Amino acid sequence: MAKLNEAETRKRLIDPMLAAAGWNIVFYDKTKRQDNYNNCAIREYPTDYGPADYALCVGGKILGIIEAKKEESGTQSVLTQAERYSRGLSNNPFNFNGYRVPFLYSTNGKDIRHHDVRPALSRSRPIFGFHTPEALVEKLNYDSEDRSTTFFEIPDNTRMRPYQREACDAIGRAIVDRKRTMLVAMATGTGKTFTIVNLIYRLIKAGVAKRVLFLVDRRALAAQAVRAFSSFETEQGLKFDKTYEVYSQHFQRGDLDENEAFDSNLIPEAYLTDPKPEHSFVYVSTIQRMTINLFGKASDYSCSDEPEDEDAGQLDIPIHAFDLIIADECHRGYSAQEVSVWRDTLDHFDAIKVGLTATPAAHTLAYFKDVVYKYGYEQAVRDGYLVDYDIVALESGVRMSGIFLREGEMVGVIDSETGQSKIDTLEDEREFSAEKIEKEITNIDSNKKILQEIKRYADEHEERYGRFPKTLIFAVQDLANSSSHADQIVDQARDIFGRGDSFVQKITGKVDRPLQRIREFRNRKEPGIAVTVDLLSTGVDVPDIEYIVFLRSMKSRILFEQMIGRGTRKGEHYPDKSHFVVFDCFGGTLIDYFKGVTGVTAEPPRKEVKPIKKVIEDIWNNRDRAYNVRVLTKRLNRIDKEMSGESRDMFSAFVEKGDLNRFAISLERRLSEDFTGTMGILRNPDFLNLLENYPRPPKTFLVDYAIRDVVSSTWIVRDAAGKEYKPDDYLSIFSDFVKENFEKIAAIGILLDRPQEWNTDALGELKEKLESSQQRFTIENLQRAHKEKYNKALVDIISMIKHAAREEESLLTAEERVSLAFDRVTVGKDFTSDQRLWLDRIRSHLIANLSIDKEDFEYIPVFSDYGGWNKANRVFEGKLSTLISEFNRAVAA
Repeated sequence: MAKLNEAETRKRLIDPMLAAAGWNIVFYDKTKRQDNYNNCAIREYPTDYGPADYALCVGGKILGIIEAKKEESGTQSVLTQAERYSRGLSNNPFNFNGYRVPFLYSTNGKDIRHHDVRPALSRSRPIFGFHTPEALVEKLNYDSEDRSTTFFEIPDNTRMRPYQREACDAIGRAIVDRKRTMLVAMATGTGKTFTIVNLIYRLIKAGVAKRVLFLVDRRALAAQAVRAFSSFETEQGLKFDKTYEVYSQHFQRGDLDENEAFDSNLIPEAYLTDPKPEHSFVYVSTIQRMTINLFGKASDYSCSDEPEDEDAGQLDIPIHAFDLIIADECHRGYSAQEVSVWRDTLDHFDAIKVGLTATPAAHTLAYFKDVVYKYGYEQAVRDGYLVDYDIVALESGVRMSGIFLREGEMVGVIDSETGQSKIDTLEDEREFSAEKIEKEITNIDSNKKILQEIKRYADEHEERYGRFPKTLIFAVQDLANSSSHADQIVDQARDIFGRGDSFVQKITGKVDRPLQRIREFRNRKEPGIAVTVDLLSTGVDVPDIEYIVFLRSMKSRILFEQMIGRGTRKGEHYPDKSHFVVFDCFGGTLIDYFKGVTGVTAEPPRKEVKPIKKVIEDIWNNRDRAYNVRVLTKRLNRIDKEMSGESRDMFSAFVEKGDLNRFAISLERRLSEDFTGTMGILRNPDFLNLLENYPRPPKTFLVDYAIRDVVSSTWIVRDAAGKEYKPDDYLSIFSDFVKENFEKIAAIGILLDRPQEWNTDALGELKEKLESSQQRFTIENLQRAHKEKYNKALVDIISMIKHAAREEESLLTAEERVSLAFDRVTVGKDFTSDQRLWLDRIRSHLIANLSIDKEDFEYIPVFSDYGGWNKANRVFEGKLSTLISEFNRAVAA
């Protein structure tokens, strides 16, 4: 199609866009007074430097200049011409550093570039459409400098953490610096939503932004955001939604928490289609709904797994409808494809856009450009807001090496389409790589032994803490038949853990009411184990998760970090949750794969695959022909490998013997020798339809019952810098730590040389110094390491210190140590029955605490309930101080 010249571009493309934005297109009339022009786009408006293509006039004042060019022209360099015309309107009442018109545009009928020349350092930017007359008046009356200053005078919510305040101020500074897009990266669990609610409050109150769009990609997250606004208190003690209007879309019962009820405050349609300067509100919407509002229900929904909002329809929403857009979880859909309906939705609005994510990626930066604030997981752990994780490297021969089946072996064969299964005997050997496990074949014994190993750790955890660890298992897939890995894991886990069906539940998109299942997992004791694929990887808050099991491998750092993020929060029902455990069922190789990669990963965006019909049309129109011929050749070869015998018969109507492979190999030659004839075959509608809808052979999934997997595990601890240690290495650096700190940490010197000085203060100092060390020498970590290396459970901290300094020292439990101490102190002495009762209480306290002092008798119930220090001292005839000193010394000896 021929390109349009400048006059045609104005008439066919630019005039309709201006009319759609509310401008009356008129030609300049020198006999007409300027104040008679209102909401007019005046063609050929005279200036001192020549006629401007369009002058945008409101109430007799020229507010905008448009420079129009032909269709194939660029728009950025053309702005200089609009700038010249702006300086040449000496009769206009404005003067901004020599510019007499504030708002400039350049366009070729497709692209529009806009420049607000009032601030001296302002930048031009692309916009989706022209501003309406009302929008230009509002922009003219907007004093960004004064309002931005006011923003920094508004206090943060008193519950804001230091890094959350820093994030808000960083965004404020970026806005002052005239950034229009920016990215905020905050680790999962650090309170991004609360931070942004605080930010929005400050921005609205300062007048920096008045109409705010909060975009999410699930209705459940929209409901969560609405709750955050309704619970946020301003400095006047009012709730946010009682200070400013907060709107949302319809919610369904499944979007809400159990027993929760709140009415959706639906946004008036006029707030979207006819925005007013006096409006101050927040609209929480799914991006799916906003896409329908902008582009209609025919929009591409490739990124959405939610049902469409039935009440949503297309609206005429101008580009200035919002001043600020918050794109929550922006790593997910908003920028994953270079050209996508998600990105088009954001591009429609001329607004400040802030992306929120825990996992910034290179393709996210391609849209949001600058990371203005980052608060990462490791920093949040160091600051005590999130918990760190230990690793169990679980080795499975099947997971690491794959499966080799010999001729004559019996296997289960499942038809992936019907789900029907049968037993068959292999007529030849077959080999499956590790990548094909649970995709083409499963091994029953492997999954069983992996779950048994996890149960061993869970039993130990339950014995130590008195609770089963909330466990999240990521399966490879959840197919809609008996080859479902998720279903197999659920079935076997119910057998192995033996706690009934409700204790182990599948939570994927295929279950009934998955959001309700997620809430049950969060709020109830059961299920204790949830099996998913990736539904629970993002946007789900279950703080009490203590075990995360990776039975599926992956290469996406974003997905991996989101999955890890399910365990990072501090416990909700279990406030003593100090860490969580990651089970890497690939021998630790999954964790190793993501080690050392920067927080902003170079993970490429998902490719948009060009339809084969479009490839063929590009060849026909000679668009990058050589490239598209190569693409088509590869596509035809792929189809040849995937199609069934029936397909080959169908293709034979177009290609000799239906041999697409031979046709593909000869394609380049055929096109050079007979381009028209070959394209006639390729462009045949029936051939094109067959290329997309050719019959595929039924896929089969194998079940291996014979091979016995070998599964083992190694516990690994991470230090504060993310360095990992196996038990031997961990105890080795602990030994070095003890020897190097003999004189620096008084408690170590006391245990090794001066046991008579041992007391509760020394024990407290010792624990604090160990736990705050870079290597995270917690009691639990050290006990686990000693158990793994020496097969000695519950070694006490005193034994650990002594053994680290002198290897010949025995490893004792607290109970063993206290028994020895009692033998030393009480040997050869007679005690009354009352004294023996108090000695039993002292013994119990020492087993739990390894030291005792006078204050314990006043505050510990086992003592204070029976009369405390005074009563006990009388029972021991005033010699209790001497006695507890002897016990402390004997315990430390």
